[in-house]
Amino acid sequence: MSTAEEPLLESTRVADWLRDAILDGVRAPGSRLIERDLAAEFGVSRVPVRDALKILEGEGLIVLRPRTWAIVREFTASDMADLDEVRSVLEPLAFRLAAERHDRDGLARLRRVLEKEKSSARAEDPITSRRAAADFHEAVTELADNRLLQDLMRSMRSKLRWGLSQHDDLIHVTDEHEALYEAITMRDGDRAETLAIAHIDSGRREREAHELALRGASDAGVKSEGASRR
Repeated sequence: MSTAEEPLLESTRVADWLRDAILDGVRAPGSRLIERDLAAEFGVSRVPVRDALKILEGEGLIVLRPRTWAIVREFTASDMADLDEVRSVLEPLAFRLAAERHDRDGLARLRRVLEKEKSSARAEDPITSRRAAADFHEAVTELADNRLLQDLMRSMRSKLRWGLSQHDDLIHVTDEHEALYEAITMRDGDRAETLAIAHIDSGRREREAHELALRGASDAGVKSEGASRR
């Protein structure tokens, strides 16, 4: 391996790890990502860390600050509304095309992803289940076999995965994916498209419920802390 390739591989590795940490909730919105600390944590120089942060900035996951640090971005309700609007155009098309164009190998891969999502949901493993849910959508896009659509979906992959992580009812999401899978298997493009639209709307409601639950837990914590000080 050439020395020119090593920083590239290191920056990709750092970016992949940080992306997972952000999307899995390990690095919370508003938290700082400091170059020298990350370099020490990963055992690399600051150059690949800096490059990794630029990758994540391009994906809309962080905001770079002057010189040596960044902040994990907090997605607003407006951000997610924008995402839902774009998803409502692209995803129904992706599911329709997947139903019409899928091949045996692609369908088998989609089944494996769905089974992983289901088993981890039943085991109450939210991180694995939510990752698999995002993988399900990515696999559907591959089945659609449209390069331009794949490029468009790839550009919003991280934001889509973040949106899919903002729900608590893992079994409900899995059940909706099962219905979508069945429509794809039957090559029923109309039903797949209709279910995809409903899935996006359901995801919006789940996300709002998730946000409300978090807000309620935060308010309860503040009240409890205030009472303990009296």
